[in-house]
Amino acid sequence: MGVPRFPFFKPLVSSLRAVDGKVIDWMRRHGVPMLQIALAVIFVWFGALKTFGASPADDIVRRTVYWFSPDVFVPLLGIWEMVIGVCLLFRPLLRVGLLLLFLQLPGTFLPLIVLPKVCFTQFPFGLTMEGQYIVKNLLIIGAALVVGGSMHALKMRPEPTVSGRPPRGGA
Repeated sequence: MGVPRFPFFKPLVSSLRAVDGKVIDWMRRHGVPMLQIALAVIFVWFGALKTFGASPADDIVRRTVYWFSPDVFVPLLGIWEMVIGVCLLFRPLLRVGLLLLFLQLPGTFLPLIVLPKVCFTQFPFGLTMEGQYIVKNLLIIGAALVVGGSMHALKMRPEPTVSGRPPRGGA
């Protein structure tokens, strides 16, 4: 038996589908730019906090990367993060920003290995606030992949020959 059909619901269902389509279209148009801006804000903001010694993550960064002078490393990391954020705001610099982001992100997971007692209440699922702060970087990775996936492939021009013309097809 099928679901009974009620003709008086047709206009309502039709209206809901139209609204649903418009909402989906709006999300499709604005989702990636909003992700890009959100990532930029997070990196500029968190980077600025590190640069000026006001980051709540300062202690965990200092304890994780103990082989560098924290008075030098933490502000440099903050500057690196601010550069990532600025690059993410400008389309021509997006590739640079994403490269810097993907170089930086593996380091954000180091405390899970180096400082497990700080990150876990009970390994492997019981996370402390610090552990949650670190694991949320998976969301940043996903957002960066979506933003990066929205870019167009670089179009390379063929190298000109001595005559100044591009080479002809074939070998």
